Amino acid sequence: MLRKRALRSILTPMSSTTPKFARGLLFFGPVFVLTGCSKVSGLGFEEGLSSVNDQSLSLWQGAWIAAGVVGVLTLTLILWPALFHRPKKHSPEFPKQTQYNIPIEILYTIIPFIIVAVLFYFTAKKETVISAKTDTYKHEITVEGIQWSWQFGYPEAGPAAIVTGTPAQPPVLYVPLGERVRYTITSNDVVHGFWIPAFMIQMQNIPGVTNHLEFTANKLGDFPGRCNILCGRNHSQMLFTVRVVTPLQYQAYLETFKGSSA
Repeated sequence: MLRKRALRSILTPMSSTTPKFARGLLFFGPVFVLTGCSKVSGLGFEEGLSSVNDQSLSLWQGAWIAAGVVGVLTLTLILWPALFHRPKKHSPEFPKQTQYNIPIEILYTIIPFIIVAVLFYFTAKKETVISAKTDTYKHEITVEGIQWSWQFGYPEAGPAAIVTGTPAQPPVLYVPLGERVRYTITSNDVVHGFWIPAFMIQMQNIPGVTNHLEFTANKLGDFPGRCNILCGRNHSQMLFTVRVVTPLQYQAYLETFKGSSA
């Protein structure tokens, strides 16, 4: 008898006296959450740090918004039948079951393709801008991945202008503020990944292949960098720091190499 009563209480439908705002909250509550701020959050990334952020951030935000809308819709479709299509009170029968619904099946097959196509379009569009090579860059820096650290070169200051780091002493990569830099990215052993998380950019260091990456740093300060490709035993120690300085400070830094090689 107790088991029957418990089962009956679970299957009891929501009464007609249920406040209307409860149903409205199910649908409009997530909307309020998604639109509660007039400015979309960076979702872990700061706006305006580099020319790459200017392109990547909107894509990152859009992807999360799309995921949120899909998640809310999916949750609604799960909760709606669970709350509003339960068996009637004291009825041992389940609601009518629908085995096939061709229009709905076509719909939930087409919609994911549309979502993927839209994300692919905007990703390809942004990637084309981010990876573009120009003749307007002002500086060049070489970035070589080595097991297990980094070697940065500054050709403007001569062939001796090279900084080699170690796992115990990660190197510092000096970058001028507001000036476009071309990075020549190589590796002398295995595949590494030149990654600056705050700038939303990474490029692989591939043995025998020379990759190029161009961007402009737009904020002074220190930003952590690391390898994001599993490259061996001490992969986790492949760290470096990006130090964005004023153009005058950058030139002064280059002069230190010229003075030491004299």
